[in-house]
Amino acid sequence: MEIPEVKRVSAIKRDHLARLAKERKRPDGRKPDEYRPIKIERNIIKKAEGSARVRIGNTMVLAGIKLEVGEPYPDSPEEGVMTTSVELPPLASPEFEPGPPTPDAIELARVVDRGIRESEFIKLEKLCIEPREKVWIVFIDLHVLDYDGNLFDACSLAASAALQKTIIPNERYEMGENEKLPVGSPPVSCTFVKYEDFVVIDPCLEEEEIAQARFTVALDKNGDIRAMQKGLKGSFTIDEIKNNIKRAQIQAKKIRRLLEG
Repeated sequence: MEIPEVKRVSAIKRDHLARLAKERKRPDGRKPDEYRPIKIERNIIKKAEGSARVRIGNTMVLAGIKLEVGEPYPDSPEEGVMTTSVELPPLASPEFEPGPPTPDAIELARVVDRGIRESEFIKLEKLCIEPREKVWIVFIDLHVLDYDGNLFDACSLAASAALQKTIIPNERYEMGENEKLPVGSPPVSCTFVKYEDFVVIDPCLEEEEIAQARFTVALDKNGDIRAMQKGLKGSFTIDEIKNNIKRAQIQAKKIRRLLEG
C-alpha cells in the first residue's frame, strides 16, 4: 500500500533523497546516527521563572517557565500541576499558520509533557502548599523560533533545560524566600524517521518532508524507556524499533552531558 504524502515535495528533491538513501547517505552529509550540533542557552527571559533556548542545527526553540498558585487536580490533591503548550508561529516556517493550536502542536506538547511526567523529572509532590487547596502550577510554554526538522527533541531539550534552572517565586506570594524548583534527572528524547527503508536520527526538514514513519523515545538517566510516540502512516519493524532504542540509548548519554554539564 502506498503511503500518502503529508507534505508537497518536488519530484526532483524526492528522487535525489531516494538515491542518497539507497547509498545510506543523508542530504547534509551526516551519518545515520549523527545529531546536528546542539547548543543550549539558559536564562534567556528575565521575567520568567525559568527559560532556555535550544538549537539543533538550524532548528531553534525557546522555552519559558511560569509558576502560579492554584488548585490541585481532584485525583492528586497533594501534588503540584504541570501543563505544557507549544506555539508554531508562521514566522518560524511557511508551513505554520496563525490561529488555535494545530494537531501538530498538540502532539508536540503531549509528547514533551509525557516524557517529563513519566520520568518524574519534576517532583510534583513537593509542590503542594496546602493539600486539596493550594499547589504550584508549572506552565511550560514552548515557542518554535525556526523550524528545520526534529521539533520533538528540540522542544523536549528546551523544556528540560529551562526547568533545571527554574525558581519557585515564593516571595511574590509572600511565602518566604524563593527556592529552586525540585527536579531530578531530566528525560532525553531521541527521534528517528524512516524513508526509503533508511532510518536516521535527528531528521532535518528535507528528511521529514519525505518521511514515511517517525519514532520518538524518551529515556531516563538509566537508559530506561519513559515514553514513546509513533507518528506518520508508515511503520517500523520490530527489529527496527529495538535498534532505534539501542541507538537512542547511546546518543542520549551524549545529550545528557550537555544538559547536566
